[in-house]
Amino acid sequence: MTDAPYSRITGTGGYLPERIMTNAELEAVVDTSDAWIRERTGIEQRRIAADGETTCDLAEVASRQAMDAAGVTPQELDLILVATTTPDKIFPSTATLLQARLGNHGAPAFDLQAVCTGFVYALSVADQFIKTGMAKTVLVVGAETLSRITNWEDRNTCVLFGDGAGAVVLQASESPGILSTRIHADGQYETLLHVPSGPSRLPATDDVAERTMCMKGNEVFKVAVNTLSQIAADILSDNRISPDQLDWLVPHQANLRIINATARKLKLSPDQTVVTVDRHANTSSASIPLALNEAVRDGRIQKGELILLEAFGGGFTWGAALLRF
Repeated sequence: MTDAPYSRITGTGGYLPERIMTNAELEAVVDTSDAWIRERTGIEQRRIAADGETTCDLAEVASRQAMDAAGVTPQELDLILVATTTPDKIFPSTATLLQARLGNHGAPAFDLQAVCTGFVYALSVADQFIKTGMAKTVLVVGAETLSRITNWEDRNTCVLFGDGAGAVVLQASESPGILSTRIHADGQYETLLHVPSGPSRLPATDDVAERTMCMKGNEVFKVAVNTLSQIAADILSDNRISPDQLDWLVPHQANLRIINATARKLKLSPDQTVVTVDRHANTSSASIPLALNEAVRDGRIQKGELILLEAFGGGFTWGAALLRF
């Protein structure tokens, strides 16, 4: 092994709850329509966690699948990272709960909260652990039960989100895998997309609007499109790679219009863009690993191909990762 090893994804996994909620079901709950939801977001359905099914439950299935694909045992994990906005408990972290489920003892395990950009943030952290020699095998998970913080009477948000989990195993390698990552944040946009309450602010509120997601959709859309296009250009420039060298774009699955706008600016065809938002909706930190797992397992993404991951989320946070699969 070299003194400064690369990190490479060696296994992927994903899990979606069994229950499917269609747009037609939402028509019966709020003033909306299937046609409007499809036109504005591209979403046709989403998965909803069952009563009693937790973020850790989803994460465990996705993690075991990724570990099986990579051929690693729980004991081989040097670090466990879980990106989530919806942890099982305030503490301990969902990562430590997952660690116990998997049967790993002693490896550091912690949650990382960057909302929809969480998986890219966690991938960047894992990459640094491997490059500095602090870890050789890392489990990186994005898992969410967003249905638990959704106001089902708010038609502006309830149509957008779903539950799910995705995972990857990242391992030290002598050949390049993760070429580079970029992560950013700007807290001045806090109130455009947030949950107003929290453990130290309105901890016992009974107001549903305070306990669930609030979003100013038009403002978020504008910033997201511009920010994602810029970070894509920046990370490609960092690596002296032109867009026409990319094989795949695996974007955060928030809105089909945002995905298409970003792909057009990169001059990528629809066939080079992995889209799951139509069936998964926005699963926040789980959306990129879920999409990546689907494209790997159905054979679209092949070994050696060049992939751009990018995401944008509340905070605002945003980030990108360029990797050779």
